[in-house]
Amino acid sequence: MSEPIRVLVTGAAGQIAYSLLYSIGNGSVFGKDQPIILVLLDVTPMMSVLNGVLMELQDCALPLLKDVIATDEEEVAFKDLDVAVLVGSMPRREGMERKDLLKANVKIFKSQGAALEKYAKKSVKVIVVGNPANTNCLTAAKSAPSIPKENFSCLTRLDHNRAKSQIALKLGVTADDVKNVIIWGNHSSTQYPDVNHAKVKLQGKEVGVYEALKNDSWLKGEFITTVQQRGAAVIKARKLSSAMSAAKAISDHIRDIWFGTPEGEFVSMGVISDGNSYGIPDDLLYSFPVVIKNKTWKFVEGLPINDFSREKMDLTAKELTEEKETAFEFLSSA
Repeated sequence: MSEPIRVLVTGAAGQIAYSLLYSIGNGSVFGKDQPIILVLLDVTPMMSVLNGVLMELQDCALPLLKDVIATDEEEVAFKDLDVAVLVGSMPRREGMERKDLLKANVKIFKSQGAALEKYAKKSVKVIVVGNPANTNCLTAAKSAPSIPKENFSCLTRLDHNRAKSQIALKLGVTADDVKNVIIWGNHSSTQYPDVNHAKVKLQGKEVGVYEALKNDSWLKGEFITTVQQRGAAVIKARKLSSAMSAAKAISDHIRDIWFGTPEGEFVSMGVISDGNSYGIPDDLLYSFPVVIKNKTWKFVEGLPINDFSREKMDLTAKELTEEKETAFEFLSSA
């Protein structure tokens, strides 16, 4: 057995964490021979609920869980971390402007970034899930200047998986037969789900998705809006936000960071845009297609971008630039 790694999950009393913690504890994220010290952070009013989660994790009797620590203190939570999964954030309340939401979250992620800077290992991998995820991730990265900014990523894998499954459903294949869909940009309704480079396995051979579907108007219309608005559709139906599918996407995202992406496949994640070749401004936290090897991601380079894609990619970059500017006004005063 290897040395245990320390993994933090914030918002640990919430419903995404409730779906996620078992996967982390049973070895399906970091591997079946990787012991884990699991650290659970939430706000003080949630400590009673968090203790219930702690009891359940104990009752799962998971051999890989060497210790589980429940806390409401950042200095305990962020100490010596190998991985931080920042799920907790201020949710949008009814009647709340996006600006107010940004402001509340800048405060949280500035504080958590500072705690990462002060207590965590410099090699820590930080995955931000709490919305607005891209800008929260950028805020945390800016607040932890001595941790490489490449170590910070935000979750767009749920959108990626949604896109994959929509294509699979339409073609009557399994999601596994579809690869290389891309989510560009912000984890918001301006995100651009792009299947221009995606492939699908049909009768044993790989075909481009556009060629396989022969339905450009669906791909350029309803497909995109379905993926963009899927989160809202789930809330409307369930009266609760996507938790099971979000937890699965987080597991996929972290597993790929840890073990790398399969040969010939790329995935989507929000990463720092510096040095990209797609004309996206530097210093944004933007979702790109990436390949991962030795726990290090690289942009997928050289994909041809048509005019339709260009417009959508720029639109979501514009939204992210505006979000960043608003957040940074608050950041200097927070």
